Amino acid sequence: MVSLMRWLSILSVNSLMLFNVGFPVLMLPSILNKGEVAAQTNPDAEAKKVFDEGMKLYEEGTAESRRGAIAKWEKALLLFRKTGNLRGEAVILTGIGSVYDLLGEKQKALNYYNQALPLYQQVGDRREEAVVLNNIGSVYDSLGEKQTALNYYNQALPLYQQVGDKGREATTLNNIGSVYNSLGEKQKALNYYNQALPLYQQVGDKGGEATTLNNIGFIYNELGEKQTALNYYQQALPLSQEVGDRRREATTLNNIGVVYNELGENQKALNYYNQALPLRLQVGDKGGEARTFNNIGLVYNELGEKQKALNYYQQALPLFQQVGDKGGEAITLNNIGSAYHSLGEKQTALNFYQQALPLYQQVGDKGREATTLNNIGSVYNSLGEKQKALNYYNQALPLSQQVGDKGGEATTLNNIGFVYNELGEKQTALNYYQQALPILQKVGDQRREAITLNNIGTVYDELGEKQTALNYYNQALPLRLQVGDKGGEATTLNNIGIVYDELGEKQTALNYYNQVLPLYKQVGDKGGEATTLNNIGSVYDDLGEKQKALNFYNQALPLYKQVGDKGGEATTLSNIAWLKRSQGKLTESLTFIEKSLEIIEDLRTKVDSAELRVSYFATVQTRYQFYINLLMQLHQQNPNQGYDSKAFHASERSRARTLLELLNEASVNIRQGIDPQLATEERKLQQQLNAIETQRIKLLSGEYTPEQKASIEQIRDKLIDEYDKLRDTIRTTSPNYAALTQPQPLTLKEVQQQVLDDDTLLLQYALGEESSYLWAVTKDSIHSYQLPPEAEIKNAAIELMLRITSPRERNDMTKVDSAADALTEILIEPVADKLNKKRLLIVADRFLQEIPFSALSIPNTDGESDGYQPLIVNYEIVNLPSATTIANIRNGTTSRKLAPKKVAIIADPVFSPEDSRLISVNSDQLSVISGKTTTASTSENRSRVFPLEAKQLDRAARDVGIKWDRLPATRTEAKAIMALIPESERTQAFDFQANREKATSQELGKYQIVHFATHGFANGKQPELSGVIMSLVDKNGNWQNGFLRLNDIFNLNLPAELVVLSACQTAKGKDIKGEGLVGLTRGFMYAGAKRVVGSLWVVDDVATADLMSQFYQGMLDQGLSPVEALRAAQLQMWEGGISPYYWGAFILQGEWE
Repeated sequence: MVSLMRWLSILSVNSLMLFNVGFPVLMLPSILNKGEVAAQTNPDAEAKKVFDEGMKLYEEGTAESRRGAIAKWEKALLLFRKTGNLRGEAVILTGIGSVYDLLGEKQKALNYYNQALPLYQQVGDRREEAVVLNNIGSVYDSLGEKQTALNYYNQALPLYQQVGDKGREATTLNNIGSVYNSLGEKQKALNYYNQALPLYQQVGDKGGEATTLNNIGFIYNELGEKQTALNYYQQALPLSQEVGDRRREATTLNNIGVVYNELGENQKALNYYNQALPLRLQVGDKGGEARTFNNIGLVYNELGEKQKALNYYQQALPLFQQVGDKGGEAITLNNIGSAYHSLGEKQTALNFYQQALPLYQQVGDKGREATTLNNIGSVYNSLGEKQKALNYYNQALPLSQQVGDKGGEATTLNNIGFVYNELGEKQTALNYYQQALPILQKVGDQRREAITLNNIGTVYDELGEKQTALNYYNQALPLRLQVGDKGGEATTLNNIGIVYDELGEKQTALNYYNQVLPLYKQVGDKGGEATTLNNIGSVYDDLGEKQKALNFYNQALPLYKQVGDKGGEATTLSNIAWLKRSQGKLTESLTFIEKSLEIIEDLRTKVDSAELRVSYFATVQTRYQFYINLLMQLHQQNPNQGYDSKAFHASERSRARTLLELLNEASVNIRQGIDPQLATEERKLQQQLNAIETQRIKLLSGEYTPEQKASIEQIRDKLIDEYDKLRDTIRTTSPNYAALTQPQPLTLKEVQQQVLDDDTLLLQYALGEESSYLWAVTKDSIHSYQLPPEAEIKNAAIELMLRITSPRERNDMTKVDSAADALTEILIEPVADKLNKKRLLIVADRFLQEIPFSALSIPNTDGESDGYQPLIVNYEIVNLPSATTIANIRNGTTSRKLAPKKVAIIADPVFSPEDSRLISVNSDQLSVISGKTTTASTSENRSRVFPLEAKQLDRAARDVGIKWDRLPATRTEAKAIMALIPESERTQAFDFQANREKATSQELGKYQIVHFATHGFANGKQPELSGVIMSLVDKNGNWQNGFLRLNDIFNLNLPAELVVLSACQTAKGKDIKGEGLVGLTRGFMYAGAKRVVGSLWVVDDVATADLMSQFYQGMLDQGLSPVEALRAAQLQMWEGGISPYYWGAFILQGEWE
């Protein structure tokens, strides 16, 4: 039974949360002291008259009237100063300061308060001294200088208590509560507010009562008690209206809007914000106006209207800057960054986040600083820069812990876990998720607790621990129900269904999928509904109920089209293709699979999530296998219709697409071979397209208006047009880059014309679950052959590899001969009668790329055995990732001048601080590779804290069985090569000089041959961890980055005739896959190498030195081509009775001419 590919919904909810901070105003400046001014003289009486005129203007409550009050009071101030009335002067200074405070001009306010304070102290007026101390504290509070604010409030409080002024005592208690709240000390804040409230009620100060009720409401909102918060706000609102305090009324309306926003009732939130905004404008409260603009922006951001959100944020920003509110400015910069991140403009987002950070640091807001650090980490994570992401998350974590922000701490732990999960570090990911879980349980955040349980379940699912995964999913489910998160409930039910589906419990899976379906309908998630319909169809397909399956697929398809989910549409089309073939309807099946592949090849966007990459891109290769198999079935039925040629072309298309996905999976950011400005623009447009497609699918999955649909599609179409025009430009100006990123695989005819010559036979393999295929192609013919399923071929391949590489058996030629014959019978004998050429061009598939074809047997055509005779005896063997690769190499190198010098050699690097070449090694030094521990504490031991690169390198090496032993014979090998070349024609780097800096230097571009005699490996499981290893420690034994990764290799400038990797290793035994080797080879070819010689396993380094010496002698002394020289060196070893283990590992990929 063929396993049908499923489009499974995301297994884990991405917990990389971008916190947009909606922030209500906690308090207003202390009530303006109207003070009784004694008229001691006639000028005093005149001053009092002007003061009272100013009070009338002040009480009108508009920005204009209050500025008029300032003008009046400035006149009164001059009069009081003339008479020496210190108390009158102090009252006026306080009044002017208070008005500037209300108008948001904080520095001016401070200036006047600081003039008033010593005057009150001079006249001994404790009450008014306390008023000014309070107001100074209020200014510092609004400027974010919280500790300074507390200092002033705590000076004011005992003065009020001393004079028995309960009203102002209440105000100061309220203000102290406000500071503690902003410092994250919620219970302390509540304590002070609850002391203030009865005092306000005792003195009948309804305005103060309203402020305190508002502040208590704010605390409860922060604690997640939304209804309690609304209750306090609703008590505050009529009190503010009763006393005609529009500023407080606006604040409370704003705060009610925040609660409704957080409850997901966005229209209600907008209604309250829009009531608050004109009141802010009326009273001239620029800071409050900025806050409400910001909050309106947040609502539009959540509604997906990012441009509208940006418009409001950008109205808020200059207002915050105008009033000097650095905290508000920082929050708005953060929110602008978040909007740009959502729009895919990641560099712009980083720019705004980076502007926000120092402002948070200035005002001491560690909680929001942690949020922005988290957001920066999220951007870097989405860009594939995992180490940078972890750096920022690890900066955020202690800040959240310092301020007691348990929610922020848990989010950061989740985010760190998410990165490690993407890196394949499942146990480390689990560790971080498990740290986050009890924190969320403690603070009662059930929504995020459910997300974390779901994430833990996902990791266990990926580890194959299905029952443990189910346990966590089943813990998440009731929490989803409790918080009313229907989308999350659907995700978890779907995940449970997937587990049962994978366990073969189809009816149980159906039960869960059928629970999911109405939930997606209820929340209007058409994309989720389509996915579930597809999954249900897949189960019925597995159960043999084909018509039912087709019905569900046909329901899913229009929904995917409606929401514009091309990936989902492609999957359902391929599922229908599978179903049609199972019914014997091959032509119909062909139509559906070709539509599916057309969508895949046309996808301009990529999948960002690791989970989706696993469930989606892993299916791409399978779809091509299906397509090839179907074409070959049609060829068998209609041998003259050219289906075999089509299948051959499909094989080339498959290889091109697989390489693209490998580069995407490895986060390879190619900068070489393209104008940097074009590369930047391409990345930017790619990110914007990814973001707009995500938004479009989200919009079209729910309720939307025709205007919203038209608007987002207009933006999308404009971006696609820009992107396609840019790619046209790239094809013209950067053909090598375009050949890699916009592949145009050759047709059969083009391969015959552009690649093959009279002496070359192309053998191209395609593995398949049901059948595998071989095409034998010459300049003027094609013959196709059906081979056994890949499982059978893989068993024979593993057997050969074990016989050749096993220390016990590699010299037992009887066993090697037997294993080679078995694989030869499958791979070579079907085409034995076509082996009349000088050269075999091998385009292998997946694990066959790691098989030494040179060590396979010459087919026995006469029935008589002459003993083991490897293919290399009769043929030159050239390997290629695809036939199209040669055309690309030739197009890129035809007019290239030969490099001026001969050979650059990098050999015998230092991998461990325990290496004897170190001048001195601290006994307590730790090597990451050795895995030893130590208790060292000296500063010299700084390399003990190893970066992510070191840990990844260690894991990647373990994956392919590498031990970090020195390769001493590589020095012998290098010196033997050096002896063949004049000193002026070569360069060499050994020991600590064999480092990453040398390997990436422009100097290597001057040499025709670049020889790496060091550890290298191709990791098929995680191709981004394929690479070549330079010195990992410096002269002091400290870690240094010596890992030349796939990304680095693609960005080398290496216009070499030949690159040699003389100690490379791919996977071993049952792990052989091939993908990593393709990436490594193509990386050097893209960097400019015409051909690459590498090893499939690490050979005894003395034997390698011998083979390399002979290889170079053939090229440099005898004038042989690299392929001829390699064959000659291998033959010499074979004829000397040496096992294929010592020579068969070496293969040449690339140009043979």
